[in-house]
Amino acid sequence: MIEARFQGRLGGFTLDVSLSTPASGVTVLFGPSGSGKTTLLRCLAGLTRLPGRLSVMGETWQDGAVFMPPHRRRIGYVFQDAALFEHLNVGGNLLYGRRRAGLGMDAEFDRVVALLGLEPLLARGVAKLSGGERQRVAIGRALLSDPRLLLMDEPLASLDADRKAEVAPYVEALSRDARIPIFYVTHDVTEAARLGDRMLLMREGRIVETVALRGAAPDADARAWLARRLAQVGGDELAAELVLSGASPTVARLAVEALRSSGPEA
Repeated sequence: MIEARFQGRLGGFTLDVSLSTPASGVTVLFGPSGSGKTTLLRCLAGLTRLPGRLSVMGETWQDGAVFMPPHRRRIGYVFQDAALFEHLNVGGNLLYGRRRAGLGMDAEFDRVVALLGLEPLLARGVAKLSGGERQRVAIGRALLSDPRLLLMDEPLASLDADRKAEVAPYVEALSRDARIPIFYVTHDVTEAARLGDRMLLMREGRIVETVALRGAAPDADARAWLARRLAQVGGDELAAELVLSGASPTVARLAVEALRSSGPEA
């Protein structure tokens, strides 16, 4: 389990959260801008220190006088900006993460390269990468640092629609193949439903609801039917029908918003 409690002020903003999630799969931090998603992520990483406690898989990272510094937490962190090393090629960037963990080109290196489709890029300089390619390399570098916890702060937010469509399938594959727990920040309902196992809905520095997501996203045939139904009856009626069929109100609302944002042919 991953268990955390943080409470404190940063300027005019107050974070007051308590969470307990499985140490597996993808936990989505979802909410509008300014709700505290990135602040919570930084507290998990130890980059922002607020009063509280944090236990990861039975190991105490923060509690009272105990505060494990970020470099000892074995965190993989993926930012909106890929922040690659410009003097290294793709292979060098990936090996940087691996060598920091005292490892090299091994089976795990090959697995991550294959998972993210990076083999054709290994010898390429990072200045010649597209935005989507850069973000895939950044994800790979974080994974290859041998982390116990992977934190992803809106990794698709800075990409245009074409680049986002390029990277999204790789992130989705990562979410299915994850061997470590992932916290994924987004305010995009489609990303939340597509990638997450569970969602922590945040508002004004608090977690206001926890929602199970895995299996909530419909398959292609069901999605096409739902899109047609949305056009027929409208969002409120479709959400009510989904609730009657067993979906939680939050998942029903997310499904309607995702259908609206992605269009009828998604």
